[in-house]
Amino acid sequence: MRGTRDLALVASGAAVSLFGTAVTLIVLLLHVKDFGPYAVVGVLVAEFVPVTLVAPLSGLLVDRLPNRKLMIAGQLLQAGAVLTLTTVLHSLPLILVTLVVLGCGTSVVNPAAAALIPVICGEDRSARGYSWLGVGRGAGMLAGSAVGGLLVAVLGTRDALFVDAATYLVQASMLSFVKAERDPRGQRTRERRGATAGLRLLVSDPVLRVATLCLGVACVGVMFADVANVFYVTEVLGGGAVTLGLLHACWMVGVLIGARIAVRLVTQRALLVGLGTACVVMGVGMLIPAVLPFTAPVALGYVVGGIANGAQNVTNQGIVRARSPEHLRGRAFAAAGAVLVGSNVLGTVLGGVVVALLGARETFALAGVATLCVGVAALVALRAVDTTRTAPVT
Repeated sequence: MRGTRDLALVASGAAVSLFGTAVTLIVLLLHVKDFGPYAVVGVLVAEFVPVTLVAPLSGLLVDRLPNRKLMIAGQLLQAGAVLTLTTVLHSLPLILVTLVVLGCGTSVVNPAAAALIPVICGEDRSARGYSWLGVGRGAGMLAGSAVGGLLVAVLGTRDALFVDAATYLVQASMLSFVKAERDPRGQRTRERRGATAGLRLLVSDPVLRVATLCLGVACVGVMFADVANVFYVTEVLGGGAVTLGLLHACWMVGVLIGARIAVRLVTQRALLVGLGTACVVMGVGMLIPAVLPFTAPVALGYVVGGIANGAQNVTNQGIVRARSPEHLRGRAFAAAGAVLVGSNVLGTVLGGVVVALLGARETFALAGVATLCVGVAALVALRAVDTTRTAPVT
């Protein structure tokens, strides 16, 4: 029962935190739009930069310090960063620097949460834990995206940011009631492979190598479609803000469904097949807008793509857990997260170029075909992988 209570606290806290994160993103995008398009791009990528660049150090901290306490410290850092944002809204450079600090907290909190889940649920029931965590994050992001604009309209920019700061404090307080703890200081054998051990594990382990590459390409495709989304809605569908909101909601509902479906995938082989299949399904979901440019089938395509995205998140975390030694788990999760966040940033930057060259509808077609093909390739490649053996980290 304690495991269920702890899991509920962690998942609920993640929902509250992601709600605030979604609100802050909307607040800042609305605020910096007057600074120009480069300011918007800067806001979109600033928080993700440290998640990629600081990943080795963040993972090392997760493998050296008590994870629950580290998460609380990360949440307090994030709350402080958001409170600082309320005082620097006049300066774009200071906004971006503060977002980098916010991302430093994220770079610690995410791998710590992923490494703590097996301690809460047990190794054999980790899929359930990652599913709950995925549902919590998806629900929080959906709710925050839905009401973010309303909060700005009702409260104003600064007060909306105060709401976000409060969400981080709420999650920190909820984590203080969690009893489970992953404390690497208690290990008798202290390996010293260094901060880059997680990245070396991803490269040397054939399963992690294929899975990470597969998901990375899928992330690039998703970001291509994300950049094309606003142009597709306005130029192809002839819609506006209501249609954009509807499609985003369809995607997030799909994410919640996919996270719950993936809970049934327990063995390594099932997780691998699930990840490859999810990439294929996501490719199909992104091809639907390219082939059927009408609102109803496009909404269905977004639901399908969201289901695949939710399943990808859960299966990826399950694969990293299964393929990484416990003493390297923080660095493995941090490295995997860095690759995926880097793929998101790359897809965002390149997406604008692709949309400008090909057009919105054609971008969806390119993203769908690429994601579908990489999913099929991953399924073929993983059939030959021996899941009973892991590669040593040198």
